[in-house]
Amino acid sequence: MTQGTRLLWLLLLAICLPSAKAAEVVPAEGFAATPFGSEMPALDGWATGSWWTKDAKGSPFPLDVAREDVIAFAIYSVDVAPSDGKATLKLTAQLFPLKPGEAMEARLEIDAGRGWQQVATSSVSYPGWDAHFRVDQWDASRNTRYRVRHGEAAVFEGIVRRDPRDKPQISVGVMSCNSSRTPGAREELVTNLKAADPDLLFFAGDQTYRHTQHTVGWIEFGLQFRDVLRDRPAVTIPDDHDVGHPNLWGANGKRAMDKAGADGGYYYPADYVNMVQRQQTWHLPDPVDPAPVEQGITVYFTRLIVGGVDFAILEDRKFKTGPLGTIPQLGPRPDHITDPTYDRAAIDLDGLELLGERQMAWLARWADDHTGVRAKSVLSQTAFCGAVHLHGDPSNRLLADLDCNGWPQSERNAALRLIKHAGAVHLCGDQHLAVVVQHGIDAYRDGPYAFTSPALVNTIYGRWWHPEDEQPGKGPVPGSPLPWTGDYEDGLGNKITMLAYANPEDRNDETKRADGFGVAVWNFPEDAVELHCYPRFLSRVAGVPQEFPGWPVIVPLENPAAADTPK
Repeated sequence: MTQGTRLLWLLLLAICLPSAKAAEVVPAEGFAATPFGSEMPALDGWATGSWWTKDAKGSPFPLDVAREDVIAFAIYSVDVAPSDGKATLKLTAQLFPLKPGEAMEARLEIDAGRGWQQVATSSVSYPGWDAHFRVDQWDASRNTRYRVRHGEAAVFEGIVRRDPRDKPQISVGVMSCNSSRTPGAREELVTNLKAADPDLLFFAGDQTYRHTQHTVGWIEFGLQFRDVLRDRPAVTIPDDHDVGHPNLWGANGKRAMDKAGADGGYYYPADYVNMVQRQQTWHLPDPVDPAPVEQGITVYFTRLIVGGVDFAILEDRKFKTGPLGTIPQLGPRPDHITDPTYDRAAIDLDGLELLGERQMAWLARWADDHTGVRAKSVLSQTAFCGAVHLHGDPSNRLLADLDCNGWPQSERNAALRLIKHAGAVHLCGDQHLAVVVQHGIDAYRDGPYAFTSPALVNTIYGRWWHPEDEQPGKGPVPGSPLPWTGDYEDGLGNKITMLAYANPEDRNDETKRADGFGVAVWNFPEDAVELHCYPRFLSRVAGVPQEFPGWPVIVPLENPAAADTPK
């Protein structure tokens, strides 16, 4: 081919082939300085606008990192369809804020044994600085190395684990409430989590308490836990502090007028709430009913199957009615009840919501569907009872706290009937007090088992299980070192059987605040679920990690599908 012919062909190719679109870059002046509106100009302000020119006073760490370190962490899930075994990888990469001239694009590469290959690209979102990758037809039968790249130098690497369907035991780390009042590394937690080696990580909420600076708080959380996140699937769901609230009753997404949120709804703009949810939940399987609620706030309730265990991931804050203006106030706050003579029925009114009609309808379908699964579990933010007596400090005794899922009681019972019908164990956090209970619906011990994990770092709000009469309930746990187990009613009149609890021993001693993490183990050969609870600063005896007194708690593995299978 002559030089002239070659030039002609190159010219024709340039005309006929679509030109590659240049990646968007951060403009010299930065992006919008107030992306959530002028009414709240400082919202997420540490990481917005021309962030590199600001004095981000209060930020827990510098944001202007070396550019090869600009990818802070990655988080992923792999969902394996029970019908045909097809799998989907969804992965979120969280970046530090980018600078002028830097590309607003990240790349995902994998090494499946044939060297690194690029499989997806993603734009970087602003505000939020997060990037999202989806790979369908994922091979879940093998471990696969991945790396996220940005620009020429930034790389974050990890392993997408194979689905552990053939394992006789499937384990889940259960965590929540990562106090930002104690900044810095979480070395003791990460070391012990890696030793426990769970197949799935579940962070039930309050990953950060930075409230109005979620992007920096989320990066902080990721830096603390990235060495355990990078090589196993994880579920993260935001709770009240993640979206800037002290407590949250989502009320189907309406706008809250009360900054404390007791009137129901979200106080901060919908765009901010959606950013938080995108950063924390995009990597989960697609929502099963994706229609947004009021203000265009997105939903994420969904189903994830890992190792044949079918996890329903609920949103137990989003649809719940707020107490202010809907029920009588029976204590110092709309959500705190201190009057022991109050009529339980006076607050269990028709029309009050807990999980909401849409979510309950899906939960009913999920509870009936046992196709291709070995067991079921429900993951949510908080407990379906008030298994707490003392709040904040030992002198503050409350009869009931409406922030838990024990209210409204009728809706609580309806949800528990579905969870019991599914044969599911419920895992949650939020309460700052580790407990295992068996719920009662119509009678004691007729409901599902539930494990509330301790706070990861419990420097903000202690709680205690301490019956006022200091007497055990009926049918206490034989041989338990704990004095107050057995059948009780909570302050809302809900029946619970207390099986284990981990009260703080000394709130002034960091090693005795009863913080830590849980591990739930589905032990299929034994037809049991083992619920373990470990202190943050755990000790070992002969190499064995020592749990809180009263643990482990072993409960039966209930799977109604097994009873329907011909022998």
